[in-house]
Amino acid sequence: MAATASTMLPLHTIAPDFCLPDTVTGRECALQALKGQQGTLILFICNHCPYVLHIKQQLIAIARQYAPLGISTIAISANDIENYPQDAPDKMKQLMADWGNPFSAYLYDETQDVARAYQAACTPDIYLFDADLACVYRGRLDGATPKNDMPVTGEDLRKALENVLAGLPITEEQLPSIGCNIKWKNAD
Repeated sequence: MAATASTMLPLHTIAPDFCLPDTVTGRECALQALKGQQGTLILFICNHCPYVLHIKQQLIAIARQYAPLGISTIAISANDIENYPQDAPDKMKQLMADWGNPFSAYLYDETQDVARAYQAACTPDIYLFDADLACVYRGRLDGATPKNDMPVTGEDLRKALENVLAGLPITEEQLPSIGCNIKWKNAD
């Protein structure tokens, strides 16, 4: 379990557009159709990452709490499924069933182009965009990891979400997420 830090997409970057298959519904989903009225939370996750599994209850709770407030949560997996078959779309669909389908969509980025466009480096890699799809937060959920005894609270992300909803600025002093590296396909 090698710890990789997120690369921190520059603040104010407009969310790169995408259209990816939703592993739950089988439909192609575009960012414009999925975005939230007040904001959009994009999570690069995968099925097997111990860092993701460590914080899953908070990810689920945040998605459910903020959906009625106009925040859409979109999860994306970009892992190489040839070498990591546990992250394949059928397993992604099963994971969402196990988790109670908390997200607007769990998308599969087979080409890994979307992950590259977002400069995603690890799972979880967390991005919050405002109503205009400008990046206002990118970083960690909170200070908890599988390797420390800190409680999983979602404190850092929750504060950013509350500020977005209140129309308040978010501090630019943001800490990177830490997780497993995205499993990139081997270059041919």
